Amino acid sequence: MGPREGHPPFSRDWCLFLDIDGTLLEHRDRPDDVVVDWALRGLLVRLAAGLDRSVALISGRSIEDVERLFAPLLVPVAGLHGVEHRDPRGMIHRHPIDERALFSARAHLEQVAAQNAGLFFEDKGLNLALHYRTAPALADFAEGAIRAVARDLGHRFEIQKGKMVWEVKPGGYDKGTAIDEYLDEAPFAGRVPVFLGDDLTDEVGFQLVNARGGHSIKVGTGRTRAQWRLADARAVRGFLSALAGFVGERVSGG
Repeated sequence: MGPREGHPPFSRDWCLFLDIDGTLLEHRDRPDDVVVDWALRGLLVRLAAGLDRSVALISGRSIEDVERLFAPLLVPVAGLHGVEHRDPRGMIHRHPIDERALFSARAHLEQVAAQNAGLFFEDKGLNLALHYRTAPALADFAEGAIRAVARDLGHRFEIQKGKMVWEVKPGGYDKGTAIDEYLDEAPFAGRVPVFLGDDLTDEVGFQLVNARGGHSIKVGTGRTRAQWRLADARAVRGFLSALAGFVGERVSGG
């Protein structure tokens, strides 16, 4: 049985976890082309106020990149698919990784992208990605390059498949582990988790939220473990606006 169209009934005891690219914002050919509008920033502020600050962004981007996009707004952020996260107090936590192993991998993938028009190399620091959105015919080639790098890096790293992108990242961390870490700390602890995402990388987050009695919402088409489905980022914006109005009634005393 597939997901239901729409979303679950609103509740003020939710905590909200939001993917960015493809969920809050439409995908662009290059990650740097994405722009966050002021209306979205304001919407997140309203949601955080109505949900007792229990709103977090869960992204494959680095925390530094997310904060650059959403500045001056500061909310809890899990970056690099769970390798790092900023807690509600503003402290950044990073799982220990041997960064020296990435030096040669970074140089190799940079060269691969430079020699193949349409491939775009994204250096996230601890995660390395090859995007082929503008050259879909190079999907297999990009996968092969990432797999070769992953073999050289060894068991400490793993491959991550996304929408029009292949990525190598530290092993053992994902969006599910990121959400799980938040659910064990205030103000998220004791609330019902709701996670919105669009990509293959979000499926582990859906699985975690389902197991913890929450609500999972898939954005877009495709098979999924999510319980609900919204059509696109525009539908997500409508959902979040309605939710902000619902939880805002308590804040305003209505």
